[in-house]
Amino acid sequence: MSPVEHIKRFHRKFIYTKKSPLYVEGPVLPEQLANYDFHEGLSAFRPAPQQKQALISIAELPEGRIIIAREDNLVVGYVTFLYPDPLERWSQGHMEDLLELGAIEVCSAYRGLGLAKSLLEVSFLDESMEDYIVISTEYYWHWDLEGTGLSVWDYKEVMKKVMGSVGMEYYATDDPEITCHPANMLMARIGKNVPQSSIEKFHDLRFMNRHLF
Repeated sequence: MSPVEHIKRFHRKFIYTKKSPLYVEGPVLPEQLANYDFHEGLSAFRPAPQQKQALISIAELPEGRIIIAREDNLVVGYVTFLYPDPLERWSQGHMEDLLELGAIEVCSAYRGLGLAKSLLEVSFLDESMEDYIVISTEYYWHWDLEGTGLSVWDYKEVMKKVMGSVGMEYYATDDPEITCHPANMLMARIGKNVPQSSIEKFHDLRFMNRHLF
């Protein structure tokens, strides 16, 4: 494994609205998350109270990073970073310098304010993120097509723009979960301090099936 020290530097951005300012900040500590309420609209993956507990658990991990958007004491959006699931191919390289953007969610009542881009912007203000390869596996069945009214292809373009705002790029892969539908995609950002050996290992992970022939 590459020797990576999990340094987390806190950053904050203010977004001013007609109602009240929103704070986009993090990485936040588990005890901070515990003191916040979660908007009931943050339910894309599980009910908001359960999602709050899941984020607290991620924040407790050495590598775990949670960036939130909040109005006063109410969390209205978040993005998570952590090591890939042990059952996914992206964990098979045992890379300490590869993180997965596990989820990004903004409740519908606060969309249109650019919060998704702001969450990512604040995430990468931390210079220590340059020590990592950050991946995002985008599956169309996780997208809020009904709530946005977008087609799967339009939503894909939106995701590419949002992720691209912080330098994440599209990468080809033979991962069956991604290749099973043309809307799915792998995006990644390779930090400027990532060693070549890790970059090569990442490329090997992208095309693991080629070794079967």
